[in-house]
Amino acid sequence: MFRSAVKSIIVALVPLLLANGFGGTLARAAEPTIPNYWDDKERLPRPDLTSVSRIRFLTTIDFPPFSYLDQQNRLSGFHVDLARAICRELDVAARCQIQGLPWEELDAAIESGQGEALIAGVPVNAETRETYLFTRPYLRFPARFAVKTDKPLNEPVYKSVSGRRVGVLAGSAHEAMLRSYFASARPVTYSRPEWMLDDLREGKLDAVFGDGLRLSFWLASTNAENCCRFAGGAYVAPEFLGAGLAIAVRHDGDTLVQAFDYALREISVKGVFAELYLKYFPVSFY
Repeated sequence: MFRSAVKSIIVALVPLLLANGFGGTLARAAEPTIPNYWDDKERLPRPDLTSVSRIRFLTTIDFPPFSYLDQQNRLSGFHVDLARAICRELDVAARCQIQGLPWEELDAAIESGQGEALIAGVPVNAETRETYLFTRPYLRFPARFAVKTDKPLNEPVYKSVSGRRVGVLAGSAHEAMLRSYFASARPVTYSRPEWMLDDLREGKLDAVFGDGLRLSFWLASTNAENCCRFAGGAYVAPEFLGAGLAIAVRHDGDTLVQAFDYALREISVKGVFAELYLKYFPVSFY
């Protein structure tokens, strides 16, 4: 995701997360879908890290639920727990550190050697690839439809939305995706997400189409009043929504990239990633 898009998710999520205690009061969906980006048949070599004296992950302090300062001013969040799980998997926990910094200080910090890796939602694109090497994505943000619970969209969804009024944020990647993938739908554009979601709750729309992560927290919030649910599947479209979240390292960190990819796959296979995903995203956005 582009940096501005990541920051916009932060702004949209903070009030919902605060209202819901960072997922503590959210009810888990039945049989939630866990994202898996790994081929079960693939085998990755485990790199030798004996020559690596320290692995310090740098993350942000204002990206809930990925990384934030909790009520005791401790660095917490999905990224923090994921970094710790990676270190345990690589058996380097004694050499691992995690430091939180303001977003705008991350690039300078890793350039000056204050850390070895960024786990902070750095966008993966041609510009950032000139500065960093990236692991494979460990989390992508799919687009989803949300509907009133009593007005479902039947499969195939692309036929069900034909002629239906579908709310979408004006000028967003999701609007472009909706018009491209679901050309027979009737887009209703909004400048503010709360207006769109209010109209869905009040039955003025047949559906909304947007970021699954934001929608998952709204669906579980008191603002939704238990009105609505997801419909259809998760739509992962890198050409519209970006490559997702990956760990970034300096260009001399090829060994670390290989090690992190190995650990991320093992974490996924062993179910550790699923536990972390459900801890921070109890209403799955997949």
